[in-house]
Amino acid sequence: MRKKIVILGSTGSIGTQTLEIIRNFSEHFEVVALTTYSNIELFLSQVVEFRPKYVAVMEPVRAQEFKKIMPEGLELLTSTEALMELASLNEAELVVNALVGAVGLRATLAAVSSGKVLALANKESMVVGGPLVVEALKKGGKVLPVDSEHSALFQCLVGEKKEAVEKIYITGSGGPFRGRKWSELKGVGVSEALAHPRWKMGPKISIDSATLMNKGLEVIEAHFLFQIPYEKIEVVIHPESLVHGLVEFIDGSIKAQIGPADMRLPIEYALFYPQRLERVVDRLNLNHLTFHFEPPDLNNFPCLKIALEAARRGKSYPVVLNAANEVAVYSFLKEEIDFVTIPAIIEKILEDHNPVEINDLETVEKVDRLAREQAQKIIKQECGF
Repeated sequence: MRKKIVILGSTGSIGTQTLEIIRNFSEHFEVVALTTYSNIELFLSQVVEFRPKYVAVMEPVRAQEFKKIMPEGLELLTSTEALMELASLNEAELVVNALVGAVGLRATLAAVSSGKVLALANKESMVVGGPLVVEALKKGGKVLPVDSEHSALFQCLVGEKKEAVEKIYITGSGGPFRGRKWSELKGVGVSEALAHPRWKMGPKISIDSATLMNKGLEVIEAHFLFQIPYEKIEVVIHPESLVHGLVEFIDGSIKAQIGPADMRLPIEYALFYPQRLERVVDRLNLNHLTFHFEPPDLNNFPCLKIALEAARRGKSYPVVLNAANEVAVYSFLKEEIDFVTIPAIIEKILEDHNPVEINDLETVEKVDRLAREQAQKIIKQECGF
């Protein structure tokens, strides 16, 4: 019996790698739904190959273009509710949320609330809506983390009691600018910031890795995923990107998950959990490996410091953090602002924020919208765009 799977964001980095795994293990999966935002050229080839019953194209103009070229027999969804509808399909057994940004929260809540197993690569869901997801999980559903760091921590925690955990460590390579001074980061180009030394990722997460904001978002995600207090979560820079997560226990022992820098491994782990399947990958040769660890440079990479402070403040601060960061990152990608302006914009918006409790989705979306509007206003006023 093949597992019926929905992939939200199938044309992105995680989505395409998920389909690569399904291609290699086609006897285990049946793709029932795929979605894209606007990449209809790649999407069409995916649809033809995997033959889902349902598809969604979220960008309205591109949706109409796709409608003219899509194969017969498909049900095309284009409404704003399409992602939620597909995340909660009756026939779906596993939902992969590979969306980018806060837009993924509604789909996460829909999947969990309908009792699905959710393979979650959309960290922003937990960052902006962590309290809501945690509450929804009490009624059913299951989240399997796909982020390499959170998959590693999840694997280290399997079979362990929460009260035995002393600390969890989230590792990071340090990004393309590791070792650089703040003054040296002024004027760096988009291509430089996208050139991650270890991982091949989408543009948004690549910039987050360059600023170290990604580590801050991962701390917040880990807090809600594993219900671990912030004082027990630590970021450590590990430039080799071989140790993806560590858990220290109260007796002083430490578990580490080690593997190549290959996102297909955590994706595959989530797709087949609790099983592991043998497959051919580039194996690590322990005789030729070295491991280095160092603290993150909070002075020259202030985004991580800003994120950790927003996490500690709680309430709606993480929502504002994420919204301001998304706007600033996309502005940098469009070459509207400098790299070093990203943390300045985020910090300014957080300083002006009046926090509220996150008790419902409407509150999250209102705070998110206002923060984005403020970020766009600052960019327009101060940077001339």
